[in-house]
Formats: sequence, structure tokens, C-alpha cells
Amino acid sequence: MNADSGTVAPSVSDASSSSVSAQRKPRLALFIATACGLGYIPVAPGTWGSLLGVALAWANIYIANTNLRLSTVPSTGSWSDRSPEANFLVNEGVLALGILVAGIWAADRAAKYLGKKDPQSIVIDEVSGQLIAYLGLLSIGPFPHYWKYLLLGFILFRVFDIWKPFPARQAESLPGGWGIMADDWVAGIYAAIGLWLARAAGL
Repeated sequence: MNADSGTVAPSVSDASSSSVSAQRKPRLALFIATACGLGYIPVAPGTWGSLLGVALAWANIYIANTNLRLSTVPSTGSWSDRSPEANFLVNEGVLALGILVAGIWAADRAAKYLGKKDPQSIVIDEVSGQLIAYLGLLSIGPFPHYWKYLLLGFILFRVFDIWKPFPARQAESLPGGWGIMADDWVAGIYAAIGLWLARAAGL
């Protein structure tokens, strides 16, 4: 208590708490970084993030094949008249790039707000890496025949994400959102190569 005024002087801890409470919560960044809240699941949040990537790839395969089936009119040069391989690769590439860019921004802001370098609740990196893994498909046929590649891509990515082969661990040392995201990109590239080899071998 202050002897002169009779008021209680604020402590250092009070000032620190006030500063944290005054910090504006980056709701959009947290929403993206946690992959729509999947990162808050207490058990294996990274796996749930990867499963969202699987679901997005499944949707891209479905769209690619649906576009092909709807192309019953003479070719007009529209995107739906193109091959399902082209449809899938462009859709997957655009989606992967969009999540990659958004993930860097969101992961950086979320990590700073949470006060940790790589919080477990941030799983947008798993979503990004999983989408990169499916770029290894290179060609798409009727969707029902491709469940095994979706499963294999998921398994390969999770293995490489946990194993972290070179240069994944080195990539973790990058600053901010780059360090959070980059190791999963490396895992995704390794998984894409493995998926491409399996596809080429006709497995």
C-alpha cells in the first residue's frame, strides 16, 4: 500500500496480466492456424489436420471426375472439357499454394499470440503438407479406384512428418510462420515422391 495516498500500488504481475488481456485476439489467424478449430482437439491434433488435407484432396478428385462426366457437349475449350488430370492438378496446386501462403501468416500471428514457437494447436502446417503430398498423384482416374492412394498419401505424409528427414529439422529453425510450416512442406514433398513412385509402379 502506498503510504502517502493510501492506495495499492500495482505490482509487476498485475501490469503483465493487464498487457496480455489488452492484446487483441487474432481470431481469423487462430481460426486458420487451427484448421477451423481442429487444432483444439486434445488427442493427436496434427493427425486431424492431415485428415482435413485428405478430405480436401478427395473433394478435388471428385470435382475433377465430375467435370469430366459433365463434358458431354462438343468441346468449347472450357475448363470442364479438359482432362481430369489437368483439373485435379490445377485445383490441388492452387489450393495448396493458397493454404501455404495463408498458413505462414496465420501460424506466425497465432504463435506470437500464444507465446510459443510452435504450439500444438497450430495444425495448418499439416493441412498444407498433406495437400502437397497429393501432388504426387500426377494422374486421376475414376474416383472409386483411388481410395488406396488417398490412404497411402496420408500414411506417407504422417511417417515423414514424424521422422523429419533432411532438411525438415533444419527448416524448423526458420523464423516465425516459416519455421512452423516449412518442415511439413519437406515431409509433403517426400510423401509426394513416394506416392508418385507407387503410382508409377501401378500399386
